[in-house]
Amino acid sequence: MDEQNVVTRNQEASAEEPSLLPPVDVLEDEGGITLYADLPGVARGNLDLHVDGENLFIDGKIALEMPKEMEATHVEVARSRYRRVFALSREFDTTKLTADLKQGVLKMRIPKAEHAKPRRIEIRAS
Repeated sequence: MDEQNVVTRNQEASAEEPSLLPPVDVLEDEGGITLYADLPGVARGNLDLHVDGENLFIDGKIALEMPKEMEATHVEVARSRYRRVFALSREFDTTKLTADLKQGVLKMRIPKAEHAKPRRIEIRAS
């Protein structure tokens, strides 16, 4: 992933509509990458994940309902949307991307494409 691209694209996205930048942990192993994004307050129905070209988009709308008889006197989170964009390299197979949202944490797994996986080369005796 290209972090410089991520920062640039996130700045462009924030110019469109103010949004929160969710913290994301990225773990890579031989088989691919796993991303963990913190999205508290986002319900599954308010989460949009999509790949467009080589970009992975994470868009989530916070759905915290205030009871009618209550009024907030102090709000620390003034924005109601999360947005993060990642530029993915061609070594990942986005057609096999899986995602799971549990207790405000989004877990995505993107496996490496077959051509990018490490492989053993057999040595023959001559």
